[in-house]
Amino acid sequence: MIRPLNNEMIQTILSLSIFLLLLLTSCAGSDTRRETEILKSAAVDTKSEKLNTELTKKSTDLNRTFSAADYKIGPEDLLEITIFQAKELDSPVRVSASGYIKLPLIEKIHATGLTLSELESLISEKYRTYLADPVVSVFIKEYRSQQITVLGSVKNPSVFYVSGQRSLLDLLSMAGGLSQDAGDICIIQRNTPSDPQNNQTSDNIVVDLDHLLLKGQVDLNLPMYSGDVILVPKSGILFVDGAVNSPGSFPLKGKMTLTQAITMAKGMSYEATKSDVKIYRDNGKPERDLITIDYDNILDRKVPDIELKDKDIIIVSSSSIKKFVKSIAGYFNFGYFGFGGVRPGAGF
Repeated sequence: MIRPLNNEMIQTILSLSIFLLLLLTSCAGSDTRRETEILKSAAVDTKSEKLNTELTKKSTDLNRTFSAADYKIGPEDLLEITIFQAKELDSPVRVSASGYIKLPLIEKIHATGLTLSELESLISEKYRTYLADPVVSVFIKEYRSQQITVLGSVKNPSVFYVSGQRSLLDLLSMAGGLSQDAGDICIIQRNTPSDPQNNQTSDNIVVDLDHLLLKGQVDLNLPMYSGDVILVPKSGILFVDGAVNSPGSFPLKGKMTLTQAITMAKGMSYEATKSDVKIYRDNGKPERDLITIDYDNILDRKVPDIELKDKDIIIVSSSSIKKFVKSIAGYFNFGYFGFGGVRPGAGF
């Protein structure tokens, strides 16, 4: 005989059912969140590992054959110089720490930063006073050790000492490849001499690693020179350069606008042209989209502030008149000013 359920038993069964239902829902929600986290993590791993796989696979294929002709002479290199019309002038010569060489009969020559063919032409020109159409050959007998730094989201960031001509992929391989949080661009910071007295300006070259590694654009595998700094930013970054007070790369966290990015770069400098601010935006193609903005219109609220995207590159143009005024002021204050910028063409 089946007894009817009393109220207490019914409440117990209902409570147990609700508890089991909540438990299952909680588990399902937890599993969903965990799955999302795993997918996000896998996506990051997949991207960085894909680039690393291509780095390993293509480092040889994409390495252009850099000959001695591509190499730029540096301090302490040992050169073998041959003057075919006057063998008595042949001699080995070491580049001084300040970048000069001294040859018989002619004044010293600033050799640092020149290719072999450029130095050959320069020496030939100097000897025209003594020889008719002198033919000159320059051979690198001994490379000096070059210091190149790799920083950021690589597995083994370090300062590397290399000899001979090396490429961007060589240095990324030496650094162990990209780490899991790496973005898909890298920035090469390069000091370039602006005159023979060793005054230097700074160039920032942006290279799109997707285009280099996944699409095989061999021209982006640039030759590296002593003093270069290779920076691989984390994913979710933007880059601000040009006429700002503190150019550089900045993390892109959540929603960020153009005015916020300019603020992170400590504002525009004196020579900035607010009416000519450019945003280079990645579109998955070799050429980036170009967005030109009048910054005053944003400040005056005539147009909305622009929301930035991952890998945006912001360049604030500068006024040549303001530069001139500033340089004159610097001259009378016995100061020296150097200006740098992102150099388009490598990954743009």
